[in-house]
Amino acid sequence: MSEQNPAEASGHNHSVASAMTTTASADVNESVEKIEHVRTDGLIPVAASEPSNSYSMLEPRMKKVYGAYYKELYYTPERRVLDAKVQELISIAASLVAKCDGCIDGHMKKALELGATKEEISETICIAAAINAAAMIDLSDHSAARLGLNHFPSRPAEKI
Repeated sequence: MSEQNPAEASGHNHSVASAMTTTASADVNESVEKIEHVRTDGLIPVAASEPSNSYSMLEPRMKKVYGAYYKELYYTPERRVLDAKVQELISIAASLVAKCDGCIDGHMKKALELGATKEEISETICIAAAINAAAMIDLSDHSAARLGLNHFPSRPAEKI
């Protein structure tokens, strides 16, 4: 059996799974359908622009677990510590570092909807770039230590 969500009724091409097996998945769907940039495959939210086979490699029970986690984090404001805009800015930075295209699009749209300014988004991107650069430095430092390399020492070598 197929249900039509409000976004479908308004002419958007969104999908809803044919059978809801648990209250948790129904709760995820109900919360997600209220957010324009997100649609659901019946168990977990996905960016509206993503292909419908997103998460196709996860078995249903793991989709349900992820969906409950995602709902708890993003769609349960009564338990939120960070305000929603800050949460979305952090999500943009994490999405950039993780190189998740769909995540970046979804969190960017949501941050803009929540009033994030171009300066806040720019600073968020710069923070992600700094963290990613630091990770590369850290990885190369570890490799240099393992290989006994020190090409450009911070201090000149002591004379013996």
